[in-house]
Amino acid sequence: MSQTLTYIHTSHVLIPLFSELSKRELAGVTITHMVDESLIRNTIASGRLTEDTIRRLVGMIGSAHDAGADAVMVTCSSIGPGVVVARALYDFPIFRVDEAMAEKAVSLGRRVGVAATLKTTREPTVGLISETAAASKRQVEVIPALCEGAFEKVLSGDTATHDRMVADTLTGLMSQVDVIVLAQASMARVVESLSAQARQKPILSSPELAVQQVRQALLGELASSARSGARD
Repeated sequence: MSQTLTYIHTSHVLIPLFSELSKRELAGVTITHMVDESLIRNTIASGRLTEDTIRRLVGMIGSAHDAGADAVMVTCSSIGPGVVVARALYDFPIFRVDEAMAEKAVSLGRRVGVAATLKTTREPTVGLISETAAASKRQVEVIPALCEGAFEKVLSGDTATHDRMVADTLTGLMSQVDVIVLAQASMARVVESLSAQARQKPILSSPELAVQQVRQALLGELASSARSGARD
């Protein structure tokens, strides 16, 4: 039986990325997208994730499920903490885009660099890394770096300047850490543009790891059910 996954984005620029990843990793899963840019704009304006934005996000997640989604992924790290609230209210899989990345990061080294283009994304990501490390009983030092102004560039369509700013930040962070995580999914494509010499340490981006996590949760479950049915 086919399953449906709905992505909730705060920017339309992420739709092609997640569509392509889903085509490669989630064969047989129906993909839909919902976009509300005001969720991130209001968060930036407030300087934090507010209760009102969390309520609106939770409402969108419920609406996606009512429309037929078997699972939902929130692709914006700035509003990711709202997923915790949604999970307490709904009984279906709700994925946070950066969780799989955080789990891998704390397994790769003690010094974890966090590169972000927004303060409102940097703080939740730093918190998630610390929480994940504590849950895994690992000691980590989180070293954050902010590419201030880069997010505005990508929203305005100036991706070249955004990518250059992010690349410079990654290069500067490289010597200080064992592994780097990219706090925003929109930063992922920059890694491919870096030279092998510039990538001295692992650089983790959330989209691919998150989609692979969904594949294991949804398709792994289907495969298990099919095997069980065959035995019966």
